Amino acid sequence: MTRCIERRGFMALLGSAALWPLIAPAQEPRRPLIGFLGSETAEAFGGRLRAFREGLGESGYMEGRNLMIEYRWAEGQNDRLPDLAGDLVRRRVDLIAVGGTPAAMAAKAASTTIPIVFSIATDPIAVGLADSLARPGGNSTGVTTLGVEIGPKQLELLQELSPRPGVVALLVNPTNPAMADVQSRNLLMAAGMLGLQLRVLYASTEREVESAFARTVELGAGALVIGNDLFFNSRLPQLAALTLRHRFPAVHQFREFATAGGLMSYGGSVADGYRGCGVYAGGILKGDRPGELPIQQRTKVEMVINLKTAAALGISFSLALLGRPDEVIE
Repeated sequence: MTRCIERRGFMALLGSAALWPLIAPAQEPRRPLIGFLGSETAEAFGGRLRAFREGLGESGYMEGRNLMIEYRWAEGQNDRLPDLAGDLVRRRVDLIAVGGTPAAMAAKAASTTIPIVFSIATDPIAVGLADSLARPGGNSTGVTTLGVEIGPKQLELLQELSPRPGVVALLVNPTNPAMADVQSRNLLMAAGMLGLQLRVLYASTEREVESAFARTVELGAGALVIGNDLFFNSRLPQLAALTLRHRFPAVHQFREFATAGGLMSYGGSVADGYRGCGVYAGGILKGDRPGELPIQQRTKVEMVINLKTAAALGISFSLALLGRPDEVIE
C-alpha cells in the first residue's frame, strides 16, 4: 500500500514538472542590436543622434526599451574606421547605421550581408555604395543631403560680403578623397566663373590645420570655405576661433560653425538626413530589404549668420542677405 502511494506521488510530481514549461512566464523577446559607426565623437554627433533616435521612434523603436545600440567612434581618425566596423560585424549586430561617407565605405567593406543604413552628403553611386538611387542593390541604403553641391553657392555668398575677395582658400581633408576631390573640382570651376582665384589647402591633423591657416595668410586670401568633412565637423569651435584670430570671413556647411563663432553656415539639413536614416533602420528591422529601399535625397538647405562675428570682422550684411537666413545670431 505504501509503495502504491509513493508511486502515485512520484507520477504526480512528474506530471507537474512536465506542465511547468507551459505555465512558466514567457521569455522576453530578443531586442534587436544596432551598431552605430561614426567618424567623430559622441559629443559632435549629439544633434544627429537625437534625430536618428526620433526616426527610430517613428518606426516604434526606442533605445533601451525594445532596441539596443552599440556605438563606435573614430574620433576624427578615418584610418580607425575599418577596425571599428569589423568589431561591429564580430558583435553580430542586426544592422549598422553610419554617419558620413568614410564610415559608410568602411562598413560596406566589412560586410556584404549585414544591412547598412547611411546618412551622407556625397553621391552614393560614385563612391560605390549603391548601384542606383531607385534600387541600391546589395546590403546598403540610406539618405543623402546636400553637401559638395552647395560649394559654389557658398562662394557666391562670400563674394556678396566682399565684392573683391581676390583669393579664396578651400580647406579639405586629403584622407577623405571622395569628398575632397569633388569639392575641389566644383569650387575651382565655380571660382573661375565668378572671377575668383581658388587655392586648395589640405589638413587631416591638428598641426596641419594650424599650418593651413598660416598658409592662407601667406596667400593673402580674403575668404575661406571649410570643406564638409567629418574631421573638420568635429572641430568647429577650433576652426571658428582660428577664423576670428586670422580675421577670415569663412563659411561651413553646418550651423554649429556659426553658433561656435564662425561667420556663416550654409548647407543641407543634417537633422533631416539622420531622421530619415532612423526611419529606414526601423523599417529594415521589421523586414524591409535595404537593397530595395530607394535612397532618399533630402534637399532642405539651412543658412545661419553670426552678426557678432560680422561686427568683429568689420562686415556688413545687406538687408537682402539678412532676410534670407533661417537663423541670425546677434
